[in-house]
Amino acid sequence: MDILTNLALGFSIALSPWTLLLAVIGCFVGTIIGALPGLGPSNGVALLIPISFSMGLDAISALVLLTSVYYGAMYGGRISSILLNIPGDEPAMMTCLDGYPMAKQGYASDALVISGVASFVGAFLATLGLMFLSPLLARVAYQFGPAEYFALYMLAFCTLGGIGSNNQAKAALAAALGLAIAMIGMDKTTGMPRFTFGELHLMDGIDFLVAIVGLFAVAEVFHFIESHGKDSAIGVKLGKIVVDWRKLWSTRWAMLKGSGIGFLAGILPGAGASLGSFLAYMTEKATAPEAEKASYGTGNPKGVAAPEAGNNAAAGGALIPMLTLGVPGSGTTAVLLALLLTLNITPGPLLFTERPDVVWGLIAALLIANFVLLVMNVPMVKVFVHILSVPSWILLPGVTMVAFVGIFSLTGSSFDMMLMVGFGVMGWVFRKLDIPTVPVILGILLGNSMEDNLRRAMVLSDGDWTYLFSSPISIGLWLAAVLGFVAPIFLRSRLKKPSLVSHDDLTGD
Repeated sequence: MDILTNLALGFSIALSPWTLLLAVIGCFVGTIIGALPGLGPSNGVALLIPISFSMGLDAISALVLLTSVYYGAMYGGRISSILLNIPGDEPAMMTCLDGYPMAKQGYASDALVISGVASFVGAFLATLGLMFLSPLLARVAYQFGPAEYFALYMLAFCTLGGIGSNNQAKAALAAALGLAIAMIGMDKTTGMPRFTFGELHLMDGIDFLVAIVGLFAVAEVFHFIESHGKDSAIGVKLGKIVVDWRKLWSTRWAMLKGSGIGFLAGILPGAGASLGSFLAYMTEKATAPEAEKASYGTGNPKGVAAPEAGNNAAAGGALIPMLTLGVPGSGTTAVLLALLLTLNITPGPLLFTERPDVVWGLIAALLIANFVLLVMNVPMVKVFVHILSVPSWILLPGVTMVAFVGIFSLTGSSFDMMLMVGFGVMGWVFRKLDIPTVPVILGILLGNSMEDNLRRAMVLSDGDWTYLFSSPISIGLWLAAVLGFVAPIFLRSRLKKPSLVSHDDLTGD
């Protein structure tokens, strides 16, 4: 009954005309961001955070807008995957394997409809999981003390290094750099400046929104410049959008299995939608009848439905650790965590009792957004397809302008503008060196909390470091952290994402 009461509170907030309008706008903008190759949900949400502040949105409105953008971008990534064989973002990579061959065979509309419905199924089931599991996990989180939270943060960093990256050493280096950046500024305990080098602008530390927009959006601008702004072009012509109900019905079990696998992958801190998409596709292929396995990679509709359900379910699952524990489950939820912290909202178990309007208003808005996205992504798919033809010489200045205007309207500091460019250069260099940027963001976001919990643990134990391993919960988290970091070293061949081979080779064209 508590869930029904809280959900009624959420719908009373989400069904207001203003919140509904923000959800629709977020879904539309998010689908465009997802459809444009290279941008993806992390960049899109990071880019729009300063805009939401400059619009004067309150906490619920800003969160509804940006999570709708998040869900919309997860839906939109499939469009360029199917029509161009270019994933809109990394989680949509697996959709290319069967989506593009379907389009080349004249079934582009079938692939788009199946992927749209699969995205809806995955995201809707994940939102239901968020609704039922989040309060349970929040109750468990009441048992957490400083030692448990410190171990939890270590788990997040280790799983990012193990599961979420192809190179643990590079991920560890990025996380260490993020933690070092978090140390910049005035020490809250001693009042002494740390790593400021006499620069007054650094006394308050690094604004994580400046770092996020720089590492994601501005770095993408530099990448566009390096690639000489190659224009997008529609690779496959899209005919009339029709629904083949029999083909859609034949993929129902692939959607359900993909949703379950993706949701579990999303809950793991650091795993995210990419792993959910990959595991859903590989599981569907592995469990297919022997005679059907050869059809995967040549245009099998189930090969489109499974990864799309998986990556959208993972997107919803990643919100659970962010809301209940304050630990992001993916790069995009790390950006959303920055939004909450900026709004003076601390995610964790107390969020469900102190600010139920925020949590349940968000859940209700996500339920509504899923239906909006389903309606928007089937009949209106041609609108989003035409947006793919926007040349990057128009897109590039637009992204740059939004980033600079948004940050300046938020901070009013020219120093922060230069700092944002510096982070953009760092993100571009890291991309060249194949060093992940999400651990840097996670280090900046969680560094101060991690330090505070370590200090509390040392005060409570009178300096005894074994206190960090003194409870069953903390021991379990430490073991999971070690396993999450070490296991992929031995399972790399299985966890490694397969490269996108040419579909011309697969189809014999």
